Amino acid sequence: MMISKAHIPNSITLLNLFCGCIALVFVAEKQFEMGFLFVAFGIFFDFFDGFFARKFNVSGPLGVQLDSLADMVTSGVVPGFVMYQMLQQNAIFHCQYVPYLGFIITLGACYRLANFNIDTRQSDSFIGLPTPANTLFILSLPLLHLGVELPEWFVFATNFWVLLGFTFLSAIVMNAEIPLFSLKIKNFSFQKYALQLVFLVIAVLLLLFLKFLGLALVILLYVVLSIVSNLSKK
Repeated sequence: MMISKAHIPNSITLLNLFCGCIALVFVAEKQFEMGFLFVAFGIFFDFFDGFFARKFNVSGPLGVQLDSLADMVTSGVVPGFVMYQMLQQNAIFHCQYVPYLGFIITLGACYRLANFNIDTRQSDSFIGLPTPANTLFILSLPLLHLGVELPEWFVFATNFWVLLGFTFLSAIVMNAEIPLFSLKIKNFSFQKYALQLVFLVIAVLLLLFLKFLGLALVILLYVVLSIVSNLSKK
């Protein structure tokens, strides 16, 4: 029996959700690298469900709702759970409830996903950090040491207060009125897409040489360059 084209994008969206659920299991076992891997798979499927929906011209309200619900797990619950685990590992208080503050990331992601569905300004570019980008940043934190030798002073990245700062900051940046430049390059005009091309070159170099640390820096660079670009236009 042939599968209708209309079901293909939704099936891909459900694969995103499935990967998010598997990631949660690994994070519960503190296997952050495997959790990161399955979140990466989920984000991959999240990209292609929209691609095939547009290609087959089968976009609809069901797909929109499924996409947000799947993202809520993969890019909402998972990063919140990772931060909970990290705050618990690095806690400086004896209060067992403090690490639950990590789920503020989940609340911020939920608000952004709901708002994104009704915000007509974000068709070609984003306002506020997209939940997948925020998720990659959060999940890279427990993996910074992999593939690169970090100096001893870099332990600040897993300091309790720094992690708590990242928690509140990520929830804010996801929902802030910060226009982020689009990464869509429609032609090879360096003059028109200089910012995007420079960013992509720097991003590739950071990922090649710094691995997970490079990934965290790429997300930070994206936000900083967008803010600088916005200020220069004003």
